Amino acid sequence: MKIAWIGTGVMGAPMAKHLAKAGHDVHVYNRTFEKAKRLEPEVTAHETIEAVVRDADVIFSIVGYPTDVDAVIHEVMNHANPQSILVDMTTSSPSLAQALYEEGATRGFKVVDAPVTGGDLGAINATLSIMVGADQDVFDTIKPLLDIMGKTITYMGPAGSGQHAKLANQVAIAGAIGGAAESLRYAEMKGLNLDAMLQVITGGSANSWQGANNGPKMIVKDFEPGFYVKHFLKDLKLVMSEKGDLRLPITEGITEIYEILSRNGYDNFGTQAIIDYYLKDLK
Repeated sequence: MKIAWIGTGVMGAPMAKHLAKAGHDVHVYNRTFEKAKRLEPEVTAHETIEAVVRDADVIFSIVGYPTDVDAVIHEVMNHANPQSILVDMTTSSPSLAQALYEEGATRGFKVVDAPVTGGDLGAINATLSIMVGADQDVFDTIKPLLDIMGKTITYMGPAGSGQHAKLANQVAIAGAIGGAAESLRYAEMKGLNLDAMLQVITGGSANSWQGANNGPKMIVKDFEPGFYVKHFLKDLKLVMSEKGDLRLPITEGITEIYEILSRNGYDNFGTQAIIDYYLKDLK
């Protein structure tokens, strides 16, 4: 199958390579051409969206923000073959996903929202969880491709449902990463050994992926990004915009913390940098 892939960053690069290793003819594009070019020879890099989508059966995208998604999908529709399947894997706006689906249908395209969770390690190890909003028959068509990139592939319902599922997932992450950071800060304040404390947390009912994976990074102040502060804040703001009158006090509090981190220059650090909010009393 001929596949186009748009966005070869921390997540997109390994995901595209998994498809190529599975035997698909994969063509890639990135705004910074060198990032796409370095994936060769496993894939073929292109300098324009028009070139990368030419004759593609399925077109994947994983970019930064909803504005990027909107611009990319519209450009794809201007150049791709009608009846091709457009699968956006960015965490984006559910309302935008629904609008793009409807516009795509009028122009002959099948548009899918399929955001992922699992971070850079999940992308590298092909163990991502992928939540899909699409027509059932389209989901059935692309599922073998999604199985190459992830371990848990879940059909959530019609267009926009994948994005709503991802935002619900980010709500859970907000509580988990905030809880891990607060626990470690409390333990430190009381003079406890943090490595021992983390062993207690991850060995019992308080365990979480955030504690097990980001907890050790918090202890040694390793803020290399697996998932950027700026991107998590984008996700949390999407939750805030979609929740209406629903009360989400935990998520609202964590959103405020990440806004403070952003104001203090932490945008390009990993989400585990939340520990500095507590250690440095950031405002």
